Amino acid sequence: MELQNDVLKQRSPKKAAFLQGFFKTGKGQYAEGDIFYGLTVGQSRALSRKYKDLSFTDLQILMNSEIHEERLIALLILVLQYESTDDSKVHTRIYKFFLKNSKRVNNWDLVDSSAPNIVGNYLLNRDRAILYKYAASKNLWQRRIAIISTFTFIRNNDFKDTLKIVKLLMSDKHDLIHKACGWMLREVGKRDVAVLKKFLNANATKLPRTALRYSIEHFPKSVRDSYLKLK
Repeated sequence: MELQNDVLKQRSPKKAAFLQGFFKTGKGQYAEGDIFYGLTVGQSRALSRKYKDLSFTDLQILMNSEIHEERLIALLILVLQYESTDDSKVHTRIYKFFLKNSKRVNNWDLVDSSAPNIVGNYLLNRDRAILYKYAASKNLWQRRIAIISTFTFIRNNDFKDTLKIVKLLMSDKHDLIHKACGWMLREVGKRDVAVLKKFLNANATKLPRTALRYSIEHFPKSVRDSYLKLK
């Protein structure tokens, strides 16, 4: 595929070595076995724009790829295709394609750059049961998709599912989920600090410390300290 040749041409072994460590690809780590070519996000975005009309057949080949950047570019193309039309049939097809490949959306950058734009947008005015199914999944990336997808709801001042899903994930053992929950809570607080404080007053003692710390980053130090003392 021409796109894959373009990815290969921009390969940087030095950057790839750094990214392999940064994204935890070692044995027993969360992205074990993922292969990086060392493209920058800017390079990946440029390629997604160049190949924005790629077919679902070719996108599936990219989603099946062992190369991280090829999966990222496929997801960025899906976002571009989703956002370029108001056709609900196209939206549904992209959404279903994303769900079918959700276990290949298998690093935090892949989730964060696509889940709100596709899953979040699609579910904005639809039933959101799939997010609760994913929140209960044994698959780390589906759990992250569940909470990060709610970013779109937050941007529309709709916080209820974010708060419910954070509560479901409070006992999660993975720090990538703790960070994601804390980040989404912080985003709620940017829009309605009273909602965030009410949630924290009821749940701060049960939140993982990392999630709590992320959620209160924009609070004054004295307020941050008072919440952290609860842990």
